[in-house]
Amino acid sequence: MKSSRPVLLVHGGAGLRRMTAPQSGCLTAALEIGYHLLERGAPALTVVEQVICVLEHSGLFNAGRGSHVQLDGVRRMDASIMEGRDLQAGAVASIEGIVHPISAARAVMEETTHVLLVGKPASAFARHCKLERQPVRPSGHAVRTATMTKTWSPKTLALYRAMLSSGPALRKRAGKETVGAVALDLTGTVAAGASTGGIDLMLPGRVGDTPIIGCGVYADNESGAVSMTGLGEGIIRIAVAKEICDRLEQGERPGSAARYVLQKLVRRINGAAGSLVLVPDGRFAITHVTPRMAAGWWDGKRRPTVRDRFR
Repeated sequence: MKSSRPVLLVHGGAGLRRMTAPQSGCLTAALEIGYHLLERGAPALTVVEQVICVLEHSGLFNAGRGSHVQLDGVRRMDASIMEGRDLQAGAVASIEGIVHPISAARAVMEETTHVLLVGKPASAFARHCKLERQPVRPSGHAVRTATMTKTWSPKTLALYRAMLSSGPALRKRAGKETVGAVALDLTGTVAAGASTGGIDLMLPGRVGDTPIIGCGVYADNESGAVSMTGLGEGIIRIAVAKEICDRLEQGERPGSAARYVLQKLVRRINGAAGSLVLVPDGRFAITHVTPRMAAGWWDGKRRPTVRDRFR
């Protein structure tokens, strides 16, 4: 059954930290911008891209301008986008020097026959598409070690291991403030997307779940749309987004499907994640197994809802 009205969900990551007032305001603004586009007949795919662009541009989240750097001081980002009518998808991983990786992911989907481009060739492709640029190394950023100037050196792995062994709290913060969105448009088509700067502790070249279709993002008009946030290594191992969609296709409710798969993530591999789930009839769920998840939704009634806990 098709919904009589569009629906939009956004997130700004899951983890331990409380959502700040500026982050709440930015999520609210993104919902308002995106929903008004949906009301005017914009495709779900376009709305997902535009909403995520707002969050990437803000610098308030771990995406776009606010992306974390890897241990060599370089900002490498991942993003993906997918629409549910024709199962089209595009993604980029380890892309450098642009503000909007989500737009690069859409360009991969629409301008090539590929799904995923990675590394420096992905960055060159984004420049060819004339996407807005930003410095590869953020100005004024204090790299964790002044001696690391190469992508790989004996010191790189030693530093990584030392930080890993001494920072359990650091590991728990990982995955925070990744951004994502799912949308349902007036034609009944769903779309999903996500964009991230990674986690707090990353070896150069690390890639998480966000650019991997079926892990960080999935959309299918026969099941629903999912956008994930959390510890990407665990999300990849369970292929969380696709498993949630598979359960939706079997008739399970959005909240039930998300809870089952996220609890499986915790039970099997002690993972941590949050999800946006939306089905073509307009039902949805925002679910997380982390203490907090900055997220919101709007279906055109009253005002957008934004908070950092959903149970």
